[in-house]
Amino acid sequence: MSISRRSVRILGVASASAALALGFAGNALACNISEFSAEATCDGTSGVITVTDKDASATEATVTVFLENNGADAKQIGTAQTVKGSREGVTITFAEDWQPNAAYRVHVKAGKQVDKDITPNLTTPSKACKAEESPSPTPTPTKASPTPSETASTPAESGSPTPSATESSTAPATTTDNAPSPAAGSSNLAETGANSNTGMIAGIAGAFVVVGGGAVYFGMRRRGANNGS
Repeated sequence: MSISRRSVRILGVASASAALALGFAGNALACNISEFSAEATCDGTSGVITVTDKDASATEATVTVFLENNGADAKQIGTAQTVKGSREGVTITFAEDWQPNAAYRVHVKAGKQVDKDITPNLTTPSKACKAEESPSPTPTPTKASPTPSETASTPAESGSPTPSATESSTAPATTTDNAPSPAAGSSNLAETGANSNTGMIAGIAGAFVVVGGGAVYFGMRRRGANNGS
C-alpha cells in the first residue's frame, strides 16, 4: 500500500508541531535563575538569609552565599546548600548576623542549565535584628525608680534625731534654773539672820534685864522704907 505525498506532508507537519511543542514544554520545565530569590530576615534576635527555589522541574541546585565588600567576596556564609524546588517554592536558610545595608552575592548552580548569581545582589534592611529587640531593656529604668523612695526615707530618719537634740538642750536649762535658787536663798538667810537663834537670845536677854531692873527697883524701895523707919 503506497502512501501519497499528501499523507507524507501531513505527517511531517504533525511531527514538527509535536517536536516544537515538546521543545517549548522542555524550556518551560527547565531550571531558570529567575526562579530563585533571596531575602535577609530575622529569626528572633539572630539574622538569617533565606533563598527560595520555585523551580517546577525540581532540578537539584547548589546555592552559595558570599558577603560582598567593595564589589569583591569578603567571606563565604556557612557552607553551600542543595535544594530541589517546587512550583510552590522550597526555602533554605543561611544563619548570618548581618549588618544593616550590607550586600550579599547569592550564586546558584543547577546542572548544566544554571550557573549564575541572583541579580541584583541582596541588600540587607537598614535596621539590624538586635536593634529591633533593644527596646525590651527599657523597663530597667523603672527598677531604678525605687531609689527616690529610699532617698526620701533618709531625710525622715535624719529628721527624727532633732527632737532628741531639743530634749538634751532643755535638760541643762532646767538644772541651771534650779541651781541658783538654793544659793540665793542661803545668802538671804545669812544676811537677815532668819535661820540663826539671835532673836531668841535677844528676847531672853531683854527679859532678864527687865527682871533685874525690877529687882533693883524693889530692893532700893525696900531699903528706903527701912531707913525711914
